Amino acid sequence: MSRFASKDILIVDDDPDILAAFELAFRHEGASVRIAADGVSALGAVREKKPDLLVLDMMLPRSSGLFVLEKLHQDGAAFHIIMVTANQGKRHRDFALGLGARAYLFKPVSLPRLLDLAAGMLSPSL
Repeated sequence: MSRFASKDILIVDDDPDILAAFELAFRHEGASVRIAADGVSALGAVREKKPDLLVLDMMLPRSSGLFVLEKLHQDGAAFHIIMVTANQGKRHRDFALGLGARAYLFKPVSLPRLLDLAAGMLSPSL
């Protein structure tokens, strides 16, 4: 299966197990995957090369995912963003969506759901 052939996915999470699982799942479906484990590295990776999709954890060292979203919003980022978090707060969800996140998923994230959601965002509109 190659739902993500020629797609560049940036995955940002400080949990190495989650990072590895997400990376493997997207690579298995044909994506070119880059990873980052903190907010500062995430911003650097985006500025180096804009991804087609950013999968972004909220709670990160060296700059939270919300801070990353704020910076990307200020920069006029034009790519899809899925926020993943263990934080169940509605206020954080609304803030993230207001800053451009297209989806907000709670951990533990179902890999099939994440992949289906990403595929839907990245498919050309009919």
